[in-house]
Amino acid sequence: MRTPESPDISAQAYLTRLAERGIDYVFANAGTDFAPLIESLAMNADSRRKFPRVLVVPHENVAMAMAHGYYKIAGKPAAVMVHVTVGTGNTVNGLMNAARDNIPILLAAGRTPITETGHHASRNRPIHWGQEAFDQGGMVREFTKWDYELRSGQPVAAIVDRALDIAMSEPRGPVYLTLPREVLSDAAVPPRRDEERPLGAIAAVPSREAIDAAADLLAGAQFPLILTSALGRSPQAFAAFAALTEEFALPVVQGEPNDLNLPSNHPMHLGYDVKALLPRADVVLVLDAPVPWVPKTVTPGRDAKIIHISPDPLQTQYPFRDFEADLLISGTTRGALPLLRESLRTRMKRAAVETRRQAIAALREELVAARRRALEAARSRTPISTSHIAACLNELKTEDAIIINELGVPIGQLQMTKQGSYMGSLLAGGLGFGLGAALGAKLAAPWREVISIVGDGSYMFGNPLPFHYVGRSESLPTLTVIANNQSWHAVRASTLDVFPGGYAAKANSMPLTELKPAPDYEKVIATCGGVGEKVTEPGALPAALKRAFDAVRSGTPALVNVITQGRDT
Repeated sequence: MRTPESPDISAQAYLTRLAERGIDYVFANAGTDFAPLIESLAMNADSRRKFPRVLVVPHENVAMAMAHGYYKIAGKPAAVMVHVTVGTGNTVNGLMNAARDNIPILLAAGRTPITETGHHASRNRPIHWGQEAFDQGGMVREFTKWDYELRSGQPVAAIVDRALDIAMSEPRGPVYLTLPREVLSDAAVPPRRDEERPLGAIAAVPSREAIDAAADLLAGAQFPLILTSALGRSPQAFAAFAALTEEFALPVVQGEPNDLNLPSNHPMHLGYDVKALLPRADVVLVLDAPVPWVPKTVTPGRDAKIIHISPDPLQTQYPFRDFEADLLISGTTRGALPLLRESLRTRMKRAAVETRRQAIAALREELVAARRRALEAARSRTPISTSHIAACLNELKTEDAIIINELGVPIGQLQMTKQGSYMGSLLAGGLGFGLGAALGAKLAAPWREVISIVGDGSYMFGNPLPFHYVGRSESLPTLTVIANNQSWHAVRASTLDVFPGGYAAKANSMPLTELKPAPDYEKVIATCGGVGEKVTEPGALPAALKRAFDAVRSGTPALVNVITQGRDT
C-alpha cells in the first residue's frame, strides 16, 4: 500500500511536469488505464505540489475541441488524456482539425497493460487483451507531429518536455504520447537535467533579403492583394497587419478565415469573396493561408506575381497542393510583418498609395452598402435567414465577444473588431468543433461572452449532452445558437455543384441530405440546468436572443434553436 511518504510514481511525475511547463488544464475521459493517475490525484489532494486541473469531459470529441478553443484564446496548449485505443479513436476527428489548424495539443492515452502477470498493474480484465494494438501510435501518426510510448526506466519529465517543445515549435501542431499502466505505476526516474525555459524552438524570422524581394514586388504593383486565413491568431501579427495594410493601402480579402485577421470595420477589409478580386490583382501576398483560393473556381491573372509567407509556405503536411508561387518565404507572419512594413517605407510611392486608397474606399463603400441591403432584406424573411441571426447578434453581443462559427452564419455579416474574437469552420471538416471550442474559449477567458453558432448537424456531431454537462459542471455559461435548416446543407450544395441538372437536383427530397424530423434541440440543454428556446418567426428572434443573453450574463448556459432554410452566402 502506498503512503504519502512513498517515492513518487511516474504518474505523479507526469502531472508535476505538465504543471511545471505551464499546462494548466487536462481534459480527461478516464478508463482502466488511469488507475495510477487517479491514485496520484487522490494522494495530492492535501499536498502543496502543483498539478494541472484535471476536468472530466465525458466524450473525447468535446475534450479535443476544448483544447483547440482554449489554445486559440489563451495562446498556450492544454493536454487531453483518453482511454487507450478506443479513446484515441474518438479523438481522431478533433485531432485532424487540430493538425490542419496548427493547434498544439498534448494528446496522451493510456496503453492497455503490457504484462499478463508479474506486476501489480498487470492485466486484470478481459478488455486488456481486446484493447491492445500492434502499433497504437499508428492510429494517429498521419495527423501528429510526433508520437511516442513511455518506457520503463525513462524520466517522464524529459518525455513531457520533448512532446511540448515539438508541439509548440513552428509550424505548431498536436503530438501523441502513450502511457502504459505499469510504467505509470512504477517509481519515477529523475530527469538528467531540469530546465526552465519557454516551450518550443524560437520561431524563424524571414531573411531581410527575402522580405526586400517581396517589398519590391508590392511596391511596383498597381493593385496588390493580400489573402490570409489565420495570421490574426497572433496578437502581435493582428496589430502589425492592421497597421501595415492601412499605411500602404493594401487591400485584404479572405476566402474562409479560421481567425479574425483584420477588424471588420478596417478600411482595407474588402470582405470574403476571393473570386471577385483575385483576377484583378497583379501582385498577391498570401499570409498563413493553406488554401488561399479554389483553383477550380478562380485563379490569379496570368502575369500576376504570387508571394507566400508562412512557417511552412509549401504546406508539406498536405499530400497534394499545387498553387502558383513566384516567391516562397519561410517564417512567421508575426516576424515578417514589421520587417515588411519597414522595407516598404523605402520603396512605396506615396502618390500611388493615396490613389489606391481612394479606389479601395470606393470598393469598400460598395461592399458595406451591399451588406446593408442584404441584412435589410433578411430581416423579415421566412424561414429565418442566417443573415438575420448575424444582425441580431451584432446588436446584442459585447464588442469583445468570442464567436465560434461552425457552418452557422455568413461571416461577412458579423461585426468584430477585437483580436481573438472569431473561430471559423476548419479545413479538415471534422464537425462538432463549435461546441467544445466554446467551452475551451470560456475557460481561457471567463470574463468574455462566448457564442457558438452551429448548424443542426454540427450540433449533433458536437456531442451535445457531454457539452452541456461540462458547461454546467465547470460553470462555463455560453450561448449556443443553432441555425437549424433540418438538413446537411453542405452535402446538398456540393451535390448541386457537381450535378447541377442531375436527378438529385430535381428530386423532391434529395437522398442523404435531410435531417427530419428535427429533434427539439432546445430541450437537451434543460437536462443540464440551462435554458432553451425554439424560434420560427423572424420577428421573434431579437427578443429570444435577448433572453438568452440575459441568462448567460447571469451565469446560466442558454441555447436558441432557430429554424432556418439553407445558409446565406
